[in-house]
Amino acid sequence: MNTPKPVPSRPYAWVSTIAIVWGGELFSVLTSSIVQMGLIWHIAAQGGSAGTITLASMAGFLPLALIGPFAGVIVDRHPITATLIGSDLFIAAISLVVAMAALLGHAPVWLIMASLFLRAIGSSLHTPAFNALTPMVAPAEQLGRLSGIAQCVQSLGYIAGYAMAAVLYPIFGLGVMALIDVVGALVASLAVWMTRLTTYVRPVSTAATDSEGLSVAVGRMLSETRDGFRVLRADSGLFALLICGFAFSLVISPVSALFPVMCLDHFNSGTSGAATAEVAFSAGMLVSSLVIGATGGFRRRVVSVELATVTYGVATLIAGSAAPSMFPAFLASAVVMGFSSPLYSAPQIALIQERIAPEYLGRVFGLYGSLMAWALPLGTAVSSLFVDSVGATVWFMGSGVAILVLAVTMVLIPSIRAIDDGDRHA
Repeated sequence: MNTPKPVPSRPYAWVSTIAIVWGGELFSVLTSSIVQMGLIWHIAAQGGSAGTITLASMAGFLPLALIGPFAGVIVDRHPITATLIGSDLFIAAISLVVAMAALLGHAPVWLIMASLFLRAIGSSLHTPAFNALTPMVAPAEQLGRLSGIAQCVQSLGYIAGYAMAAVLYPIFGLGVMALIDVVGALVASLAVWMTRLTTYVRPVSTAATDSEGLSVAVGRMLSETRDGFRVLRADSGLFALLICGFAFSLVISPVSALFPVMCLDHFNSGTSGAATAEVAFSAGMLVSSLVIGATGGFRRRVVSVELATVTYGVATLIAGSAAPSMFPAFLASAVVMGFSSPLYSAPQIALIQERIAPEYLGRVFGLYGSLMAWALPLGTAVSSLFVDSVGATVWFMGSGVAILVLAVTMVLIPSIRAIDDGDRHA
């Protein structure tokens, strides 16, 4: 098997490579967060209804949910650096069109919807490529720590980006915000190009050729997607853990969506209280990411995942049980929930990076992203059928109990318990 890692010219050369790529990624996430919020606000400013804004949110997730597994095939067929740069430049082109339209005073809602959908296609390629890049550059023993740092980079970008969007949109409008995103995508592309990375490239004989007809090419892509699923399914512990991860995301997605309802209706804390709760959750995520990045987390990844599940369940149960006068307790629970999130997701990503051969990483991360993307709308749709009748507090408590049951279930699955004992990909 070809090895994906170039021989470093000096010890720890991978550190500077990761620093350059992730520095560009931080700037790109920052500018993407700015324009993403600007696009939603622009729809609202154009008189968009709540239904229109919901459709806009759907447009931003559908490509990842629908084409994520097939995007993984593209990632595995081509050099990852080319995929990263290509997807960033594609997103930059979309943002440039939006910027020109907004600056000319003609950015209708349909254009914003289309841009959200197309940007998400670019992200569906960029995300699995970015996750697959790290194990091709860094030593295996550093993957847990780097997974935490990656979460920290993304959290910082999201938090700072949304804060800056609140300042920039009223002053400069959508056009300038979209131009900033173009710069961010160009900076990220330049950072990847500067590293001159040599990464794994699949043998030409297994890749689709230009002479193939459309039906043959589609059939080959479906076959390669199934190959990725078979590789994932063959690792029983990892497969079971990801299914549990889907169940976890399915339960917590309505909980996150109901934060404003709890703050406004149950605690009567107003919009400032709702904003404070979101900040508390984000702060918990950031602290957890920093801790994992500094320490590498638990040596046994499964301990981290199970601990995160238990703490999230207990925190959700406490949040739902808090009386209207106990808003500080709700904020403390929000911090714990936020802290538990990277504690859960970072080890999962590290396990995939460690256990899946490099030629399948794109497809497996594509499947993983697609699976998790479906959890949000499905969980929210189910909760919308019952929340009005049972109330947000009861839903929080019920979710807490469900998460604790999931934690017990994970402990009872032998393949998950033994996941750290199995062979890892070298």
